[in-house]
Amino acid sequence: MSSTRRGFPFPVTSSSSSRNLLKQQNSLLSRDSAGASHHASNDSLHRSQFGYHSGSSQQSPAMQPKQVSPSRSNQMPVHSGTNGSSPRLHRPVGQQDSLSPTSATAVGGGGPVSPGHMTAEAWFIRKQQYELLIEQLQQALETKDHEIELLKKQLDKAKSVLSVTNPSLQQKAERAVQGTTIDEDDMGVGVNGAGNAIAGGGSQDAPKKKQGVSGESSSKFSLGSSRRLQDLEIAKVEKDFRSKHLIKDALYDNDFLANLDSTQTREIIDYMYPIDVIADSYIIQQGDEGNHLYVLAEGEAEAVRDDKLLGKITPGKAFGELAILYNCTRTASVKALTDTKLWVLDRSVFQVIMMRSGLQRQEEIVNFLRSVPDLKNLDEEKLAKVADALEVEYYSAGNYVIHEGETGDTFFVLYEGQVKVTQKMPGKGEPQMVRLLEKGCYFGEKALLQEERRTATIIAITDVECLTLDRDSFVQLIGDLRELKERDYGDEERKASSKETRNEHRHSYYHNRRRYMRTHREKGPSQIPLPKNEYSHVQLTDVEVLATLGQGGFGRVLLVQLKTDPTKTFALKCMKKMHVVKQRQQEHVLSEKNITLRLNNPFVCRMYATFKDRKYLYMMMEACLGGELWTILRDRNYFEEDLVRFYTACAVLALEYLHDRCIIYRDLKPENVLLDSTGYAKIADFGFAKDIETARKTWTFCGTPQYIAPEVILNKGHDHAVDYWALGIYVFELSTGNPPFDYNGDQLQVYNNILRGLGVVEFPRRISRNCQSLMKRLCKANPVERLGYQRNGISDIKRHKFFQGFDWTSLANRTLPPPIKPSVAGPTDVSNFDQEFPPDNDIPPDELSGWDVNF
Repeated sequence: MSSTRRGFPFPVTSSSSSRNLLKQQNSLLSRDSAGASHHASNDSLHRSQFGYHSGSSQQSPAMQPKQVSPSRSNQMPVHSGTNGSSPRLHRPVGQQDSLSPTSATAVGGGGPVSPGHMTAEAWFIRKQQYELLIEQLQQALETKDHEIELLKKQLDKAKSVLSVTNPSLQQKAERAVQGTTIDEDDMGVGVNGAGNAIAGGGSQDAPKKKQGVSGESSSKFSLGSSRRLQDLEIAKVEKDFRSKHLIKDALYDNDFLANLDSTQTREIIDYMYPIDVIADSYIIQQGDEGNHLYVLAEGEAEAVRDDKLLGKITPGKAFGELAILYNCTRTASVKALTDTKLWVLDRSVFQVIMMRSGLQRQEEIVNFLRSVPDLKNLDEEKLAKVADALEVEYYSAGNYVIHEGETGDTFFVLYEGQVKVTQKMPGKGEPQMVRLLEKGCYFGEKALLQEERRTATIIAITDVECLTLDRDSFVQLIGDLRELKERDYGDEERKASSKETRNEHRHSYYHNRRRYMRTHREKGPSQIPLPKNEYSHVQLTDVEVLATLGQGGFGRVLLVQLKTDPTKTFALKCMKKMHVVKQRQQEHVLSEKNITLRLNNPFVCRMYATFKDRKYLYMMMEACLGGELWTILRDRNYFEEDLVRFYTACAVLALEYLHDRCIIYRDLKPENVLLDSTGYAKIADFGFAKDIETARKTWTFCGTPQYIAPEVILNKGHDHAVDYWALGIYVFELSTGNPPFDYNGDQLQVYNNILRGLGVVEFPRRISRNCQSLMKRLCKANPVERLGYQRNGISDIKRHKFFQGFDWTSLANRTLPPPIKPSVAGPTDVSNFDQEFPPDNDIPPDELSGWDVNF
C-alpha cells in the first residue's frame, strides 16, 4: 500500500519506511539545531555568513540530498528573510536549494555555505516545518501500526480457519516450518468438537484450535469398556537376566517411560515379547497407525522422516512410546540396517498392566486402611481418597523409621518389608524389642488425631516400603478424625445429630453425590429422568440449514431453524458415521448423547434431540450465538483479570453441576466454551464426558494434550480431579493467550513438560499473586492435593482469594452483568463466528453396521 499525503513529496509505503524517514528528519533537525546555536554565538562576527557543524565532517552517502533542477526550485514557496538577507527557498526534505556553486555543500554537511545562507528567523521557520513533519510522520506511523495489527488479526483468523477447512495443507505447512509434527488428523481424535481444529498453539502469531485425542484400544480385542479390558488374558514371556536388564535400562533412559513406578516397569518387562526383523526391512513405516512400543536388543536401525535421516538407533534404546498411549499415526519410519532383534509391547497389554496394577494397589491399601480401628467407619469414597493421598517412602535395612520420644504427625502403612518395634523399659539399659511388623501392618495412627510423642522406636529389618500420610493432609482431605468417628456414612438414612446439622453445608457435596449414585446404581444412567424438553418432538425434516458455525474432523456444526417458527434456531452437530467408526469413537459418541440429554443447567450448553441417517449422526443443541470464547481470546491476545475471573467462575459452576451428578468432563478449554446472546458462558461438547461412580476411577487416555492431567498421562487411573487440573490450565490460557504446556510439534515433549509441573513455568508479571496461587493449587501433581478435591469440595475454589468479593449468588442467578456483551442482532445472526467455511463436498459412504441403533 502506498499513499502520498498533502505536504509529503514522498510516498508513505509502510511503518518501517516511515520509521526510517522519521530518523532522517530527526537527524537533520539535530544538525540544524547545532548550526543555529553556532550562529547565535558568533552573530556579531559573522553577521552575513555562518555554517552548520556536526560531529562528522562528511555526510554519509545514504543521507546525501538530491540536487533539484532550477525549474523545480522555482516552483517552491518563497519566504522573505530579515536583516537584509536574501529570499529563502523552502525546500522539501531530501532536496537542496538551487544556489550558487559555492553553496553546494548539503545541509548538515559541515562545510562552508554561501553568504546569507540562513538567518535566525529562517531557522525557526525551518524548525517549525520539521516539527510539523515529524508530527505528521508519527501520525502516519501510528496509522500504519494499527493497519498492521488489523491485518495480523485477519491473517491469524484465516490461518485458524485454514487449519479446520484444510488440515492436510496446514500439516504440510507445519512440517515445512517446524521440520516435525504429529499427524493428528488420523490420531485418536475425540468427537469433542465438530468445530475444533488440529492441535496447535506453538506460535502466538497464528493460534490454532486444540484438538482432543483418545486412547481407545485399536487392537484386535476391540474392547468396549475398561471392565472388559481388565479381564483380558495376557501372558508373561520368559527372559534371561541380560534381556531384563537391557529392557529396564532402556525404559529408565526414556524421558516418558522413566516416570512409571517400579512395579509397572517390572510388569512391562515381563510381558514384552521378542520379534526378529531382517536387514533392510521396516520396523515402523511413516503414516502407519502405531500400536507398539519397541526396545532394540540386537542390531542397528535408522529413523527417517520424509527421506531425511533423523538418526541411528542402537541396542538398549526404546522408541514408538507414544503409540502405547493412544492410536496415533507414525511420524517417521524406522528401518533395520542389519538383522535385528526387538522386544515389543502392545498398547492393549500396556493398558491392562496399568489398570490392573492401579486397581490391585488401591484395593490392597483400602483393605489395610479398613483394618485401622480409627478409620474403619469411613465410607468407601473417603477411604479411596486416603489411599490416593498416601505417599511412598523407602527405608534401607537398619535405618530408623521413627524414634521413641519424638513428636510425630505421620501415619504409616507397611507395604513391603519387615520392621521391629523397640521400647525403653524401666530397669533395662537398652531398648527392648516388643514385636515384629510385616506387610499390611500399620503404626502411628494416633498422629492423625493429635500431635503426640512417639511411644516406641521402629527400625527397618529389611529394605522397607512405607505408605505415609501426615495429619495436615488428612484433615484437608477428610476432616477432623474425631468428628468423623462420630458420624455414620452408611447408605441408610439415620437420625441426624446436631453436629451433622451444623455441618450439613460442609458435607452437602458428598451427600449430593451419594444420593445421585443411589439412583445411578438402581436405575442406571440411561434410566435417570430427562429434564423437560419442549423440542423432543422435532425431527430432522422440521429444520432447515442457515449457515456453518464450525468444522472439524468428524463433520460440521450448522445453524438451523424450525421451518414452522423461524425465530427458533439451534446448533446442529453433524458427525460422519464412517469417520467415527474409523477412529473407534463409537462409545464416546453414545456416551455424549446419553449424558448431554440429561443436563439442564444455565452454564451448560443443552441438547434437545438426536437424529441419524445412513451417513450421519445429528445432535440438535442450544444455539449460543455469542460465539466461541476461544475466538474472542484469539482476537484480544489475552484477558484482563476481571474477564478471567468471570469466565472461570462460569466454568466452576458448570463443573460443580456435573460433579454433583458423578460426571467428569475431561475437556475444559476455551474452544469448548460458548457465549450466549447475553454474554454468559456455557461449556459444550461432552464427547469425553463420562459417568463415574463414587470412589471409582477410569483409565481411558483422552482429552486435549495441553490440558491432560499427570495421572492420565501415567495411566494411574483418574476421576473428577482431572477437571480441576484442567481448570488451572484454563485460567492460565485465559490470562496469557496460550496454555502453559503448549504444542510445539512434539506431543511427548508436551507430556514430559506436564509431568514436570506448573512450578517450572514462568508467569507473566501482569498476573496477580492470587491468580497465580489459584492456578498452582489447582494444578498440583497429586490429585488429592488439588483445590476442589478436598473435604469442602468445589467450595474451596469459590472461597479462594482470587474470587474475593466476587458475587457467586448473582452469577448463579444470571443477574451479574457479563464483562463482554456480544452483538447479536437476532436468532439467525452468525456474525460472532468465523465465516470462511467452504462447502463440504466430501460425501461419506453409508455406514450400516448398527452400532448406533440406540442413538
